[in-house]
Amino acid sequence: MSEIKLNYHKTHFLTSSPNIRAIPEDSGIEIAFAGRSNAGKSTALNALTNQKNLARTSKTPGRTQLINLFEVEPHCKLVDLPGYGYAAVPEQMKIQWQKSLGEYLQKRECLGGLVVLMDIRHPLKDLDQQMIEWAVSADLPVLLLLTKADKLSQSARSKQVKMVREAILPFQGDIQVEAFSAQNKIGIDKLAAKLDHWFSPIFSE
Repeated sequence: MSEIKLNYHKTHFLTSSPNIRAIPEDSGIEIAFAGRSNAGKSTALNALTNQKNLARTSKTPGRTQLINLFEVEPHCKLVDLPGYGYAAVPEQMKIQWQKSLGEYLQKRECLGGLVVLMDIRHPLKDLDQQMIEWAVSADLPVLLLLTKADKLSQSARSKQVKMVREAILPFQGDIQVEAFSAQNKIGIDKLAAKLDHWFSPIFSE
């Protein structure tokens, strides 16, 4: 099967929903982006698609309170999931987000891969590890993006990537680890290549 190359710059917003009952039919392939509220999910989506405001970014972590769907091509969708962990919001609201996040991950049949974003300076927090564990148990391939890589020197960055690659070996899953910086355009090509690979079954049918 020859690898396809999608144009992520054409990605457009589809819909937002507080839960999976209100999102479009469970078909095609969806790739979900997950991470702590301050990991830079929206920033990464905007960098990938070369659009400043495709996904809402904010100085206040935790703005992604809904499941947001974006269409790259027919049957190929990117999903921005509610951030987990740090967010200065009422407990009740946090519980609601976690519920919609968990529900999406467990019940969405067309989920083809999971991009987990972590700040390169503080990777593999408890919730990140839970997310990776869950993906591996669900037989889902994972791309770990270590964001804000521009905040570290090249050698410190390489050291962190190596450390995370070693730390995830016990998970025994299909997990790739890459440094990423929206600011310095580090890792955007590797993200696009991984998404192409995950979306490719659509084009071989």
